[in-house]
Amino acid sequence: MENNAHSRNSKAKEVKEFEEEVLQIDRVTRVVKGGRRLRFRATVIIGDRKGRVGVGVGKSEEVVGAIQKAIADGKKTLITVKTNGTTIPHDIQIKYKSAKILLMPAAPGTGIIAGGSVRRVVELAGIKDILSKSFGTTNKISCSRATLMALSQLRETPFMKKKPVAKPVAKPVETTTEKKPEVQNQTTKSTESKK
Repeated sequence: MENNAHSRNSKAKEVKEFEEEVLQIDRVTRVVKGGRRLRFRATVIIGDRKGRVGVGVGKSEEVVGAIQKAIADGKKTLITVKTNGTTIPHDIQIKYKSAKILLMPAAPGTGIIAGGSVRRVVELAGIKDILSKSFGTTNKISCSRATLMALSQLRETPFMKKKPVAKPVAKPVETTTEKKPEVQNQTTKSTESKK
């Protein structure tokens, strides 16, 4: 018996590659000749908590359709974040429209010190320790896109580059007792020659 996606017997759910978090759902209207057309706009953040994250916006007449479009849009804007352990490698300040975001690395165990949309983007990127401050607007779309822009501009620092680790060389274990007296004889010969 084959396991088709349409068969009733297959109840196994697919494992999702990304986690999705709905940031905001808005009712937006468009004025037309006959009145107002109502639609929904969804802002969704997707990430795998392993360094990949994206932000998407979708509009539809239904909330579910808007969320699906936002997820598809978020997959198009995926970025890979460079991390240094559980934090970011260096400070970065970015301005996107009227949102200004400052991200700073933090010591292990600090946690995520961020508010609103910055926190959600950073969490889904897989960063565990970070300090942040947002200036200017509190618009969730602008702040989340500014955070995404800041994370995409992170660069590798010299401290992040791994040094090649030399493999320890095992010394041969001496099991015979004959070699030890030879070594002692050589040292006694060298001391006798000095006299």
